[in-house]
Amino acid sequence: MRKKIIITTIAIISITAAIASKNHTPAANTNSIACTADMQKSIAGKILRFHVLANSDSEADQNVKKQVRDAVGAYIEPYLLECENIEETRATVNDHMDEIIAVSKETLAANGFSYGASAELTHTDFPEKTYGDYTFPEGNYEALEITLGDGAGHNWWCVLYPNMCFRGSVYEVVEDEAKENLKEVLTPDEYESIFDSGKYEIKLKILDIFR
Repeated sequence: MRKKIIITTIAIISITAAIASKNHTPAANTNSIACTADMQKSIAGKILRFHVLANSDSEADQNVKKQVRDAVGAYIEPYLLECENIEETRATVNDHMDEIIAVSKETLAANGFSYGASAELTHTDFPEKTYGDYTFPEGNYEALEITLGDGAGHNWWCVLYPNMCFRGSVYEVVEDEAKENLKEVLTPDEYESIFDSGKYEIKLKILDIFR
């Protein structure tokens, strides 16, 4: 008898949850999606990304992609340190675009690659991406985009403004100063949304390791 009561209770709870889901969840999801989309657009308008597309996924092409990243970073960083906002960063990148392309091509040639390189400031669609402790939502972002050869390989990216790319010697590690700069650019809600998501991603990776 007790078993039947428990089963009946579970069934009632399940039906109630299904009805509640049918009546309320779609509207909640719609509002959540709209809120997320609005926040992504707001975040995208405040940052400038750096994007390097490799020629292919071969080991050699992926390695030289990183060398181009390092060479361009070494060239452009001193100029970026003088920039106080996204407008100045955008203007600096545009002013040095020819040199950025030249550095990219010279790095390719020095490593024995005959294909070329191009670079531009453009708006491009990014999937959700985690960088250090931060997860940036998918959407359209402005980026300095360097394309090596066919640009058909896996890419590398970071945040050019506020500068989270070239501080310190280890990529993918966001230093405290860069975190503070990001806090100044974003609203508290925007900052918490990408920081909390990043911490969640890290927890999932740790769980995967110990499974």
